[in-house]
Amino acid sequence: MPILWRMLIAQLSDTHVDLSRPAKAEALQQAVAHLNQLPLRPDAVIVSGDCAEHGMPEEYALFRQLLTPLPMPVYVIPGNHDQRAELSRAFGPQGTRALDVFIQYVVEYAPLRLIALDTHVPGESGGLLCEQRLSRLQDRLSEASQTPTLIFMHHPPLVTGVQPIDRIGLQGAGAFAEIVRQHPQVRRVVAGHIHMSTVQHFAGTVLMTCSATESASLPDLGQPAKMLVQPQPASCLLHHWTPADELLTYTSVIGQYPLVMQHDGVQWV
Repeated sequence: MPILWRMLIAQLSDTHVDLSRPAKAEALQQAVAHLNQLPLRPDAVIVSGDCAEHGMPEEYALFRQLLTPLPMPVYVIPGNHDQRAELSRAFGPQGTRALDVFIQYVVEYAPLRLIALDTHVPGESGGLLCEQRLSRLQDRLSEASQTPTLIFMHHPPLVTGVQPIDRIGLQGAGAFAEIVRQHPQVRRVVAGHIHMSTVQHFAGTVLMTCSATESASLPDLGQPAKMLVQPQPASCLLHHWTPADELLTYTSVIGQYPLVMQHDGVQWV
């Protein structure tokens, strides 16, 4: 990979492509169009899990077809709705230093590094980072301790306070936090799964979650025992890295918007 002086990583999540629900495919199509009309086109796109609703080959075929207008590399990981074997078959090998059993790999965009984590547990809604996956993460972080790193995964290592969400959370989050805490080069941990945009301090770095491509959810935090949400417009995350400013993340509402001049470099206009 060439050394870039700046880099823009776009994050989509929870596309849930479903042949029986055309709105899911239409939402992903709109998200792809949105990324292609951004003022600065992303260098890469990550999809943080739940690519398909049922993990069927036909769903992944449609998912790939909908992504084809993107001219940049696209990297995917499984969520709880995915089927690991079918997702692997659809996308083949990704990145380098991949695990044989899990969709867990490294993408080198010197001087920025992306690490994909696999939290999928077949047949379960919750996620897991087992000893094997955590050990391999430790190895990957230790071999490049000076390289700014972004980790992306499906199940976020957080407690939302909304009980139905937290019941399908991530096992192994504590051990994961200990590893991240040992490696200050981790500039961001990003996830999906909860269909909400959140930001939290985590293990010496920043943890963010990306909403689903069809919509975002704002929960009623006054009723933590229920999953009562206010639907909001879908959004994606744009992780912008420069050597001077490190990693700055923008939330971009999905849609078609004009570019408006507010300052011409000299004065406000």
